[in-house]
Amino acid sequence: MFITISRQYAAGGSEVAALVAEELGWSVIDDAFVDRLSERSGLTPADVASLEERVPTFLERLAQSSALSFPEYLSTTPDALEEPGELKLAKLSRELVAELGRRDRMVFVGRACAAVLGRETDALHVRLVASTSYRLRYAVEHLGVDEADAQRLLETTDRNRQRYHREFYRRDWSDPAMYHLVMNTEWLGLEGAARVVVSRARELGW
Repeated sequence: MFITISRQYAAGGSEVAALVAEELGWSVIDDAFVDRLSERSGLTPADVASLEERVPTFLERLAQSSALSFPEYLSTTPDALEEPGELKLAKLSRELVAELGRRDRMVFVGRACAAVLGRETDALHVRLVASTSYRLRYAVEHLGVDEADAQRLLETTDRNRQRYHREFYRRDWSDPAMYHLVMNTEWLGLEGAARVVVSRARELGW
């Protein structure tokens, strides 16, 4: 049994997940996931955080494929060329999510968990959304984001998450049909959203 929380940036995903896990007595897989990926990938936690949910651009992929196709123009050999960090991390992330998904009573936050674990039956997939104005305020007041950077960060993060799902899983991240529950945290509040998730989990006998 597990719950996945997909969220728009600054919609309160981590906070709702923590409330749900506390009420059910389950474990949360959120920030600790970065540390585990760091150990497996050999990257620092800061590098993992910066690469997560980022998809290489067309030009970056073109540069990589060109390097492999025309090594005579490079100072390095094909054997020395490594898989782009984002691709390597996406594969490791999928493996780790699948591994953790075999355990019981877990609340996952982000990491495309609804896509990776979409075929599992003992699952409750949740998506959290809110208006742009609400999320901008939340980012500044609760996440410590500079007001001047909030709009750019919100748009960039959500765009990267959309691309990540499309490129690696061929899924539309914003499609409500991917989830069992889609909730607006601006209107329900974080505690209200958590109560809905807990209520459904208990209806399922969890």
